[in-house]
Amino acid sequence: MRTFVLALTLAISYPFGLMATLAQTPPGPVPLEELFRNPSLANVTLSSSGKYLAATAPHKGRQNLMVMDLETRKGSLLTAFDNFDVIEVNWVGDERLVFSLGHANTPTGPGQFDGGGLFVVGRDGSGARRLAPTVRESRDRRQIHRSLEFARSIPGSTDEIIASGNQTSVDSEDLYRLNLNTGRTTLLTSGRPADRTFSWILDGKLVPRAVTAGIRDELTRVVYYRKDGNSPWVELTRFSRDKGSVFVPLAIDNDDKKLIVATNRNRDTMAVYRYDPETKTLGDMLASHPRYDMGADAQGTRVAGVSIDPETNKLLGYRVEADKPEIVWTDESRAKTQQMLDAALPGMINTFRRTKGSKLLVSSFSDVKQPRWYLLDEDKRTLEEIGASRPWLDGKLVEQRSFIYKTRDGLEIPGYLFLPPNYKPGTKLPTIVHIHGGPHARADTYGRGFGYSEGQLFASRGYAVVVPNFRITPGLGSKIYEAGFGSIGRRMSEDHEDALKWAVEQGYTDPSRACISGGSYGGYAALQAMVKTPDLFKCAIAGLAVTDFKYQLTTPDGDTYSSNEGVTFWKGILGTPDLDSALVRDISPVNNAAKIKGAVFLYAGQDDIRVPVDQIVRMEKALRAAGNPAKAFVVKEKEGHGFGRAENRVDNYTQVLKFLDEQIGK
Repeated sequence: MRTFVLALTLAISYPFGLMATLAQTPPGPVPLEELFRNPSLANVTLSSSGKYLAATAPHKGRQNLMVMDLETRKGSLLTAFDNFDVIEVNWVGDERLVFSLGHANTPTGPGQFDGGGLFVVGRDGSGARRLAPTVRESRDRRQIHRSLEFARSIPGSTDEIIASGNQTSVDSEDLYRLNLNTGRTTLLTSGRPADRTFSWILDGKLVPRAVTAGIRDELTRVVYYRKDGNSPWVELTRFSRDKGSVFVPLAIDNDDKKLIVATNRNRDTMAVYRYDPETKTLGDMLASHPRYDMGADAQGTRVAGVSIDPETNKLLGYRVEADKPEIVWTDESRAKTQQMLDAALPGMINTFRRTKGSKLLVSSFSDVKQPRWYLLDEDKRTLEEIGASRPWLDGKLVEQRSFIYKTRDGLEIPGYLFLPPNYKPGTKLPTIVHIHGGPHARADTYGRGFGYSEGQLFASRGYAVVVPNFRITPGLGSKIYEAGFGSIGRRMSEDHEDALKWAVEQGYTDPSRACISGGSYGGYAALQAMVKTPDLFKCAIAGLAVTDFKYQLTTPDGDTYSSNEGVTFWKGILGTPDLDSALVRDISPVNNAAKIKGAVFLYAGQDDIRVPVDQIVRMEKALRAAGNPAKAFVVKEKEGHGFGRAENRVDNYTQVLKFLDEQIGK
């Protein structure tokens, strides 16, 4: 354990109504080292009493776990990982922390295809132990998901947590009481439905009362419910991941009789309702949004949206990831706190978490200001600044503008636009269309997420950056989501073209100087655009890219092959079950390298579990054989589905910027 006084701690108190405004200077080019530098502070959380703060901070090139005594302002470094970042930090009382591992800064998210595991450590560094292996370690046992992960705390307990995992079945999730002292588990979900279970709902007594399950090797989801721990499981409803209405339990209402659910029955976007499981009828609509899903998305995945008190199961409020996050509290006390914070920190997205103590932890961010954390004393009406994520970026970030474009078949889809500082209307700029991963993952969000760093980097150097959502992006309603099936490489690619068309029509873009970029699916989309419309984009930046769909879905070198349901799902996106079909060959860029006219930049991680590096290697060979070798071919050792090390991100994007300047210039 290493002890130190945190230099990042500002400890400045502001009375409400008198908050200081951070000085802003005109944004200029963002140095790569600053943009990709690990944050000074992340994953900030308070202990149950509010006396101690835990966070992750840079050490050995990674985000490692530290704690701070809020009275003395002295901190202790508890971990020293050099191959993973500490993520998903949770307090258990005041004395222990549970955490997992991942890659916090990868282009496609927090390292969900590697890392994982479950670890516990005391606040003073004692009692450290591994409770569950990492994803990479568990792959040898064909465990598709993490073997154990933190699910929730147990009110009043400092020795046990609720953990989820697939210890009894490779593809089913169970719940356990996990003893942090011994590592022993007690199964809570014995007698569960035989189908592939996941997403459990507990009542106020921690009894499993509802669960969603999947029919093995199919896209069907079945929702089960029981009245109490001694009653049999009964089917409430079933739905499909790819089409039709969706029904997702979110919580047991505080009467222990009703469910709070998200569904899109008779509407496009998911809305939140009360639901009577005895009569199988929807009650009052509690929350909805005309353009964005709430509670869950159209593929049946829960999203941030509904806040439930973990001890009482009382519904507290809602959050929706709209173009800017929107927060509405039904709890009167929290609504007053929110109003106070928004007045003190105007123009920011302000969230807070209560503890049993007198102080609250506040997080505040915007598109141009990286997260800052404060301690809120409601009695004294003061905010005490604790620290900032990346304070060196203050005054250097550009606005993240929301827009809606219309596809050629009539869909209206939102996206984000980044423009250079001091942009003059009417100026036609070289433009980068940056495509998010998935594709069935909404990875682009306000002030963070996939495409945000690229938007800031490229815009600060004189480029317009268009980050569109597109058909199959979840979270935007069922119509947009369902339109993605059977469309990859065809209509889905046309959406990327239509997003560029929108930017041209708005006067932002010089159509002769357009490039397309992305990672994972975005890398595929960039290559496919060069094949499909060789004269539209002058260049492509393709990272972590699938280049051959048959290979991706049949090779044991990647994790897609391990899931029959995943393969079935992908066949739906492809629009054919026949991986030997002409269609699959035609929409796989590795087979069409000769059609590519423009310049290509390729990058990948040597240890990628999701998309094996051979996908990119084969594409590089195909381009060389076609007489149009890649202008750059970057493969980083000890990196997976994205680059976790700051130095690798800096090196990669240094080369990307040089490539862009050469191809579309400024």
